Order: sequence, then C-alpha cells, then structure tokens
Amino acid sequence: MRISQVNIEKLDAEKLLSAGSPDGVLLYLYLQCGNSLDTAVEDLHMSQSRLQCAAATLRQMGLCLEEKPHAPIAGAPPRYTEEDILATRGDAEFISLRGELERLLGKVLTTEELKILLGMVRYLGMPTEVIFMLVCYCRERARQKGRLRLPSLHSIEKTAYEWAEQGIDSVEEAAAFIQKQNLRDSRIERLKAILQIRGRSLTQGEKKYAEAWLEMGFAEDALALAYERTCLNTGGLSWVYMNKILQNWHAAGYHTAQQVSEGDKRKPPKGASGQLGQAELDNIARVLKEN
Repeated sequence: MRISQVNIEKLDAEKLLSAGSPDGVLLYLYLQCGNSLDTAVEDLHMSQSRLQCAAATLRQMGLCLEEKPHAPIAGAPPRYTEEDILATRGDAEFISLRGELERLLGKVLTTEELKILLGMVRYLGMPTEVIFMLVCYCRERARQKGRLRLPSLHSIEKTAYEWAEQGIDSVEEAAAFIQKQNLRDSRIERLKAILQIRGRSLTQGEKKYAEAWLEMGFAEDALALAYERTCLNTGGLSWVYMNKILQNWHAAGYHTAQQVSEGDKRKPPKGASGQLGQAELDNIARVLKEN
C-alpha cells in the first residue's frame, strides 16, 4: 500500500466532512496516495459492500479518482406490446416487483404503465432493489414539493432515465445519490432561512443561484453577510447583486465571514471583499433594470 503526503482542497474537504461517510474519507485518502480500488478491500480491511458504498459516495461528490464505467443509453427504447406483458406472468421477480410498486403507488398498474416498468427492467437493466429505491425517492420528492398526489409512472420513468445516464445501477449508487440530494436539500432550506424566504419553494432561476453558491463552498455566515450587504445596498434581496458579491469573494478565496472581514482589513483589490466599486454598482443597476 502506497502512503504519501496528501493535499486536500478546502472545498473537497468540506464535501468529505459533510457527507457523513468515514469509509468515504478513508477511501479518498487511499486513492489520493496513488492506490487502486482493486486493492482497497485487502489494504483497508473493508468488505466489498462497504467499499462499494464508499466509492459510490465519492462518485456522487465528484471526488472518486477512478470513475465507474457505464455505457450510455443508445438508441430509442423498444416498444413493448400487450403480448410482452402477458409473457411476464411466468416471471416471479417481475410479478413481485409489480405488486410492490402497486402497493407503493396505491393503485393497480395499467397495461401502459406495465410497459414502462418492463422498459426499466429490460431496456435500462435496472435491478429490482434499485427500482424500489427509485419509486420511494420519487414519492418523497413529490411530498417535499407539497404535491398531494403520488408521482405517476411516467414521471418515475423520467427519473429512471436520469439515473441510468448517471450510472446509478446498484443499491450503493442509489443510496449515495439519495444521500447527496438530501444533504443538498437541507443546505438549501438553511439558505432559504438566511434569505428570509418562507412558505414557498425556490423558483428554477433562484435554485440555480443557490446551488452555485453552495457548490462554491460558502459557509452559512458568509452567505448571511452577503445577504446583509445586498439588502443594505439594494433595499432587499437581489439575486443578481448577491451573486456578484459572492462571485467576487469566491475569486478572492473568501468563503467564510472571517475571511471576508480579514480581506476588508487588508484592503484587497476593489470588489474582492464584496464592497463593490461605483462602476460595478452602476453595471449591476443596469442589469437589474433590464430584468
């Protein structure tokens, strides 16, 4: 086993610490030292299932040095017929899957819906356990969005294709993906509280800003400070204005309120601390008028 000095970027360290996966951290350090996944089970004394979970977690965070290969979906899916559905009567696994999905969705699946399910199994090659997790995930997402009705199989199919494109084809990959999504959602909820947004979901445009800021690695106190300066300078929340402040801080390497404060004291180049120059203020005002 190779052991060498490892330098970890601040953003990568934040991702590792927030993931809540000790095995993921251990595997990341192991790979950073130049070792291979092929020898990790023996060197790290992990079971194969633990290793797969750790690797899936790193892949979902974009930190795995050895990407999992998966073939892209090619061509149009086949058109299944009623005869194809009738042929599944002798398939005990498909019958069990059908029964479980009907229980989860609270309805008897129609012939057209069974064709969709057959496509997930045969065309996408999605294991039964992963389909269970997919349906539960879609149900929970619908509940979080305040929808009273359970998701349709058409909407579930759309998510199934998204998972397939990302190579989510095992229980470990699905669990890591769901964990990442839950973590992101909890961070966005905390950001909404900082921005005094209550009683509604973010719009698609607002969500893009929020996800970009979190991806940049800003601490909550820095986001709160950017919001305060935005309100002082514009009289309220301006996503464009706040985004400009945070982009300047990110470029200067400031991701906490303390770093911004220290940067202010050092009088960095104009705009790096979020105290924008008049030219920048005029430009932002023009953008706000255009929008």
